[in-house]
Amino acid sequence: MTSNGDSPEQLTLLRDTVRKSRTKEPAGITSTLPVVRIAVDVSLPHLDRPFDYLVPEDLAAAAQPGARVKVRFAGKDLDGFVLERLQSSDHDGKLARIRKVVSPEQVLTPEIADLCRAVADRYAGVFADVTRLAVPPRHAKVEGEPLRCNQPAPPPVSTSRSEWSAYPTGFLDAIARSESPRAIWTAVPGADWALAFAQAAAVCAASGRGALLLVPDARDLERLASACTTVLGEAGFVTLSADLGPTARYRAFLAALRGCARVVIGTRAAAFAPVAELGLVALWDDGDDSYAEPRAPYPHAREVLLLRAFRQNCAVLLGGFARTAEAAALVESGYANELIADRAVIRTAAPAVHIAGESDTDLARDPAARAARLPHRAFEIAREGLRSGPVLVQVPRAGYLPSLVCQTCRAPSRCATCGGTLRRTGGSGPASCSVCGRPATDHRCPECGDTRMRAAVVGARRTAEELGRAFPGVVVRTSGGDNVLDVVSDSPALIVSTPGAEPVADGGYSAALLLDTWLMLARPDLRAPEEAVRRWFNAAALVRPTGTVILVGDPSALPLQAVVRWSPEGYATREVEERRAARLAPAAKLAELTGPPESVTDLIARLRELLPTTTGLEVLGPVDVDDETVRAVVRTPRAHGPALVRALKEGQSARSAKKNPGSVRVQVDPPSFG
Repeated sequence: MTSNGDSPEQLTLLRDTVRKSRTKEPAGITSTLPVVRIAVDVSLPHLDRPFDYLVPEDLAAAAQPGARVKVRFAGKDLDGFVLERLQSSDHDGKLARIRKVVSPEQVLTPEIADLCRAVADRYAGVFADVTRLAVPPRHAKVEGEPLRCNQPAPPPVSTSRSEWSAYPTGFLDAIARSESPRAIWTAVPGADWALAFAQAAAVCAASGRGALLLVPDARDLERLASACTTVLGEAGFVTLSADLGPTARYRAFLAALRGCARVVIGTRAAAFAPVAELGLVALWDDGDDSYAEPRAPYPHAREVLLLRAFRQNCAVLLGGFARTAEAAALVESGYANELIADRAVIRTAAPAVHIAGESDTDLARDPAARAARLPHRAFEIAREGLRSGPVLVQVPRAGYLPSLVCQTCRAPSRCATCGGTLRRTGGSGPASCSVCGRPATDHRCPECGDTRMRAAVVGARRTAEELGRAFPGVVVRTSGGDNVLDVVSDSPALIVSTPGAEPVADGGYSAALLLDTWLMLARPDLRAPEEAVRRWFNAAALVRPTGTVILVGDPSALPLQAVVRWSPEGYATREVEERRAARLAPAAKLAELTGPPESVTDLIARLRELLPTTTGLEVLGPVDVDDETVRAVVRTPRAHGPALVRALKEGQSARSAKKNPGSVRVQVDPPSFG
């Protein structure tokens, strides 16, 4: 079965009709719904609307809503999608006819077309840009392949809800009744979130509806696919990801479109997947920056799913070990409910979390505990943990960083000849000057006289070398960059990882050392504390309930205290309060404008004209990005956010229509800000 009810044989006949029509004389216009409304592939804001064309008789059967077509537009043959067929047009002038139907496959379903329009409006973007994100490029050979799936979609292999036993049952019960609950799920430490997602999708599929599950990256997708295979069976779901490659991705897209399975899983690219009778959208770890689309209009997958859930009336599940301010705001507003285990269950499942130097005992044994990168207690915890399993060491950066400081007093190490910064570009050999290149073989710190130096920020590889010397005979492995480990065994080993690249350990880690916490908090981004807390919770959740986590940093820092108390929801609520006081998202509506100075200034002036003073428009900047580019931030209270976005779209449209020089990049609610 296909999306429009045609069989594969009928589609083949339609394609043959399309091919034959190209060699005939122009046919007459069909009498049945002769007008077709087309979304032309044009990214100019002032042309962001559908256009009417006439349907030739020989293309009438193929030119159905969702099909790809070619039309003449502004003297060029351009691609487009059929949005609807009409009996007449309200256009006063003469209508051109569509040139050809590229494919009768109805790849842009009405639901997805509606979602694309909503996303474009939400981000002050253009419909054509969103459809490029929603519908992958066509591969004619794939369209001609025989349908390789069972119809109807097979039932789930398992109906178990084992991974949800620690939480209130109301959410899954509501899904089973074909209702549309909305929940922010804070997973218990060590939970098998992938299996929980698969079980939730199985409940939805058993009710006769579809489910869409999103994860941040390929590693998480592989884990989710394994869980879905166990619960749904190999034929029970479709995997859709940009990493599949163009051909495989289009094949997976068509499988979802044609209803080969009720469940679709994927990364950011799957947010627009055509799932029939959608009943559940779920997203894991919504704070991960991979969910932010780098192409215009820069939508975030979380917001796409929330828009989709509203427009298609389906359930929402946002899960994670941590909680973002955006998720906390959804709970605060009453849009979603908390899905969280009892506090006693969390305490039982969570490892013990401590901050190095937090107690007087730590300071008595190691006076430098609060300043040392690897204090004595951290070594003790690592040594104890290695007796029973692997130990995770999280390091904020990978590789060798060139800037060197004194081993003892941390004073910057400089060249005695020219005063340039000393650096070390490899794992061994003398340091050299970054300016004159002179080897610093005789360097001595002018402050304390020490001849030893170390990197100002020590990366994962250097940390692995140091730990290897401190723990002779212990296996040391690194994970990060181009060498990311997926899983490690339960054998004793030191696993040095950058944030986000931590492998899963069989049976969990026996301990974890989270180093250089100050560095993660010091990133030039106002979201840095939230991001740091998320990274720490994700790493700590990999540790056994009997294990220990050591954070090396300031014991008084609130982000570190949140991890010690294992209170992601409390920290997220506090983050919302602080952002409200600072008038930042999600408490306010922000847009970042980047471009040539004259263009940014012009767009800001248009915003001031379009928006009444009651909207509380505030302009921050512009500030220089480089010699030719500036950046400004405009914001309003959240209640006036829609007006701000509409004004941005109108301002861009006016500039586009007048062909004003210089383009302005508009990013609504940017994922990073600072």
